[in-house]
Amino acid sequence: MYKGRIFRPKIIDTLKDYTWAKLYKDAVAGIIVGIVALPLAIAFAIASGVSPEKGLFTAIIAGFVISALGGSRVQIGGPTGAFIVIVYGIVQQFGINGLIVATFIAGILLIIMGIARLGNIIKFIPHPLIVGFTAGIALIIFSSQMKDFFGLKMGIVPADFINKWLAYSHNITSVNIYALAVGVATLGIILLWPKVTHKIPGSLIAILVTTLAVYFFKLPVETIGSRFGVIPSSLPKPVIPGISWAVIQQLIKPAFTIALLGGIESLLSAVVADGMIGGNHRSNTELIAQGIANMCSSVFGGIPATGAIARTATNIKNGGRTPVAGIVHAVVLFAILLFVGKWAAYIPMATLAGVLIIVAYNMSEWQNFISIVKGSKSDAAVLLTTFFLTVLVDLTVAIEIGMILAAFLFMRNMMKSSFVEQLNFPSHNQDGDLNKYELPAGVDVFEINGPLFFGAAYKFKDAMKQIAGPAKILIIRMKNVPVIDATGIHVLKDVNKEIKANGTKLIITEISSEQVMAELKKTRLLFQIGKANVTDTFEKAIKRSNEVLLNKQSST
Repeated sequence: MYKGRIFRPKIIDTLKDYTWAKLYKDAVAGIIVGIVALPLAIAFAIASGVSPEKGLFTAIIAGFVISALGGSRVQIGGPTGAFIVIVYGIVQQFGINGLIVATFIAGILLIIMGIARLGNIIKFIPHPLIVGFTAGIALIIFSSQMKDFFGLKMGIVPADFINKWLAYSHNITSVNIYALAVGVATLGIILLWPKVTHKIPGSLIAILVTTLAVYFFKLPVETIGSRFGVIPSSLPKPVIPGISWAVIQQLIKPAFTIALLGGIESLLSAVVADGMIGGNHRSNTELIAQGIANMCSSVFGGIPATGAIARTATNIKNGGRTPVAGIVHAVVLFAILLFVGKWAAYIPMATLAGVLIIVAYNMSEWQNFISIVKGSKSDAAVLLTTFFLTVLVDLTVAIEIGMILAAFLFMRNMMKSSFVEQLNFPSHNQDGDLNKYELPAGVDVFEINGPLFFGAAYKFKDAMKQIAGPAKILIIRMKNVPVIDATGIHVLKDVNKEIKANGTKLIITEISSEQVMAELKKTRLLFQIGKANVTDTFEKAIKRSNEVLLNKQSST
């Protein structure tokens, strides 16, 4: 039913056989996820350099849209830790209005990606690159929380990683022991609470306990209210951002980064969710929904949103099985904003820092990180390059260079897998299937193994130089060539031209790949060689060689 359609939300299919029992499970899961999302939405917003309510606006608006229009049954959308680095950088450079416009443009780009059927984009992103920039983001999040966790009395924290830690070291003597105690207590509660129950999130308990302690004991620590003032108890009026060509030129690069990061994380989350419920998400629908969600979020002054892996997993573990659970999660957050949002002003900043430190730890995937580093040198190079560029330079640069490096290393590995050898008869080629043939005098046979593309074409050229003298016939066996590119075609044409000048006839045999055959036909190389000199078996190539040799003898 979905086949051929770009956009078909999962909710359409899941509501066909919806029951009260499913509604109960979705409602319970949605309520729990809404409670889990509350502190995270606030913490992600503050860490991104914007006011806390913008995180709530994003979780409510984008969370609702992603569930209502998305291609996954159980995806939970909202602000995530992955966006902190890029959002903070955009706010510092272009301000809040610049962030809103960049998020709106990113939404448009995501919709275009979905319409263009780029839902399988995740397949083209190397796993070491994803782990590298995710671990880098985790380290940056951890580093950004030291001021609030220790309650340091210092000015604006530098954006640069090294300067940030230098600033911390210069102000280490200003530690607020009360803030540190609140932060440590937050970590302890979050880590130990699962031993009590998994039904209620430890982050919520940590916030309640530490906030009450600070309020009743009048502890001298900074809170959300003391830094940002009162949190609004309603959604703002929607405002469509003004976009001009000049603005697009200025913000297209950060917008593309938001779109790429959002697309990667949402599809990763959907894939993980599929594995947990045995489902099958619709990737292009998901991208379009993510795009609409980001456009809507920006209209309400929110920040970028995507699928949240941790909240999606929480939804699944608590029984959520349809998009209704995600919609309930957004409604719960909206109710919290309306009725108890003002109390969020009493939450200590050290508590939120503790919550984000746990988030950073979970994001780091340090065991996976170490495993890749101990693996192949190519994967380790991509991982470490992406990681250090994310931390020390910029996330956008890290993704760009990481992709380029991964592509070059892939080509190098492909080059290693490609080789050309001259076969001597009786032959001992890799398949061992030519031993029964006797080669006529004056015939040379070369076998190409692996893709014949620009990275490996020079090997073929070098192999041709091994011919001691001008043979009467050159047979090129292409049974193990899965793909050929323009450079490979060009090399074959050059070889045919050069040996033809020396009176040598070229015969190509056993082309097994449809792509290779199509390229040879399209570039008219088969016409230049002659259809009779292109055979489907080696036996026919030998037979054709004998015919050519007889013709040459009769002509002399």
